[in-house]
Amino acid sequence: MPVTNKQEQTPSADNPVRVGIIGLGTVGGSVYTLLLDNASEIARRVGRFIEVVQVGARRDNPDCKTDNVVVSRDIFDVLDNDSIDIIVELIGGTTTARDVVMQAIEKGKHVVTANKALIAEHGNEIFAAAQKKGVTVAFEAAVAGGIPIIKSIREGLSGNRIQWVAGIINGTGNFILTEMRDKGRAFADVLKEAQALGYAEADPTFDVEGIDAAHKLTIIASIAFGVPLQFDKVYTEGITRITAEDVSYAEQFGYRIKHLGITRKTDVGVELRVHPTLIPDTRLIANVDGVMNAVLVQADKVGPTLYYGAGAGGDPTASAVVADIIDVARVLTSDPDNRVPHLAFQPDALSSTPILAIEDVKTAFYLRLSALPRPGVLAKVASILSDYGINIEAVMQKELKQGGGAGRIPIVLLTQPIIEKGMNAAIEKIAALEEIVEPVMRIRLETLNND
Repeated sequence: MPVTNKQEQTPSADNPVRVGIIGLGTVGGSVYTLLLDNASEIARRVGRFIEVVQVGARRDNPDCKTDNVVVSRDIFDVLDNDSIDIIVELIGGTTTARDVVMQAIEKGKHVVTANKALIAEHGNEIFAAAQKKGVTVAFEAAVAGGIPIIKSIREGLSGNRIQWVAGIINGTGNFILTEMRDKGRAFADVLKEAQALGYAEADPTFDVEGIDAAHKLTIIASIAFGVPLQFDKVYTEGITRITAEDVSYAEQFGYRIKHLGITRKTDVGVELRVHPTLIPDTRLIANVDGVMNAVLVQADKVGPTLYYGAGAGGDPTASAVVADIIDVARVLTSDPDNRVPHLAFQPDALSSTPILAIEDVKTAFYLRLSALPRPGVLAKVASILSDYGINIEAVMQKELKQGGGAGRIPIVLLTQPIIEKGMNAAIEKIAALEEIVEPVMRIRLETLNND
């Protein structure tokens, strides 16, 4: 008997999932437009139409046609609409946004948010409230924009033990380091261009000092290892001290400098750190350039997996937000106790594994010294490192500097892995040598091997 194609079924418009969007800026506008443009395709995936019934926005977005939807200037009015099933919070920040989310939960509404700072700093409280009320808080867009990294770790890799995660999770910093490498430009010069292009804010602190990445890493670590969100324990170091010379010397050793967020489960605790990092130029993640993001996950059964894509921007972020709306819509009637847990592990099974202080982390190092041209300097440095059990992997002694910094010789070293507190003590001794005339530049080095 021949097989015939059944007529495509069109979802009924009688019982839509009703959504309220709070915040109609770049991301909010893109979410609103995406839900309208792809309404039929989304309905086919969900089995029900998703209808935006109210928007809370203190100002209009000229790119959004809101003629057929209620727009409230008081954003809290949206929470009082009893017909709304899902509140989408897209205003950012951690004060008003927290009030919006907590009130939505109290009213029994599901929440979707792209707010990384809110989740990293208040997620434990938010998820506890959501668990109590039997609602879902979805936050895929809070990490790496359009890359589905939360779902990949929380669900796609749920049969694995995650060993470590390393990510380029801030596009501004990656753009700056790429330009410094490709064109030999100074940090300050590239930062000005990033601001002119809209990649960096007028106050770029969150991006270049690693705070933005630290928020995202906090979330990644929790879903990877089943520990509570602990933003206050992330070690954070920015890229403002990286020079064009550092980038060039790293290249000569066969490494690239990337601003990485790294979290690793060890026998004594969880590493949680954001800092400039040398990684071998043969690694795929080392070749992620410009404003793009990438996250490398090492798991015990599947091995390494790499997730790459746009980490910010209206449409990529809206893609992740709408995917969360679809996920929530699909499980609206399911038993709350059988939904995917917010942080991947059941709430009563979160681990008390400690977060390691950076002094207790073991890693290799890049050291750049500025020395007076005197005999025996390198021998003295090597002797100090040896005293602290630090082995030298490679060394370069560059030509005598001319012009700025004239009369000084750059000495560049790569070490084998050592507990950081030992390296700190050695650097203090090296910096005290009378031949060393500038602060020692130290950058951590990770090989990102499959272990």
